[in-house]
Amino acid sequence: MGQHVLPGNPPVPLILRRSARARRISLRVSSLDGRVTLTLPSHLSDRAALAFAAEKEDWLRGHLSARSDDVVPLPGVSLPIEGAMRVITSVTGRTVRLIEDRIEVPGSADRVPARLAGYLRARARDQLAAASDHYSAQLGLPYSRLTLRDTRSRWGSCTQDGALMYSWRLILAAPEILQYVAAHEVAHLAEMNHSQDFWDVVQRLYGDYRGPRAWLRRNGADLHRYRFDG
Repeated sequence: MGQHVLPGNPPVPLILRRSARARRISLRVSSLDGRVTLTLPSHLSDRAALAFAAEKEDWLRGHLSARSDDVVPLPGVSLPIEGAMRVITSVTGRTVRLIEDRIEVPGSADRVPARLAGYLRARARDQLAAASDHYSAQLGLPYSRLTLRDTRSRWGSCTQDGALMYSWRLILAAPEILQYVAAHEVAHLAEMNHSQDFWDVVQRLYGDYRGPRAWLRRNGADLHRYRFDG
């Protein structure tokens, strides 16, 4: 994949992706994070793809303007952490600190999103590891490893060899949402499917999962509004 920019005000970052299966150029705006992807047949040039994007500029900018609710987490902005809105506050020092209704972030404003992302990843890892350990012990089946990613299509996964993966953005949601996703993925250690037997395991581990599951379906996309890459 290649990175390009469509000139204008503002410039629009483009991701070019070649596909042997593509028969024509297609343009897609992600409903989750607003990223723009141009998919083109393998034999076409970047120039042809960029010309196609320029032809579709009005359509593209119209779609992007509808996503004006995207938020870059800078000082003064409110950010959900563990389900509660916290005001990002610029401070001196070296340590990011979560204090009641605010989160204190040291350093220059342009470094705040990256510092926050690092802090939130670490906090998510601690809580997801603790939850996974708890449910794994309850189930009597160990997992092999745990990784975090910034996934856009799923909140977690479990492989056949017991590797758990979670989206670190779960730390933005209320604790019961994170706990539910951990129980869901650990349940796959016993049932690698979504049969009734699987949901029975989730129920046994977590309890009534219907509320958190419905919350993620209704509100999960909102957790991707926050653009830590600026």
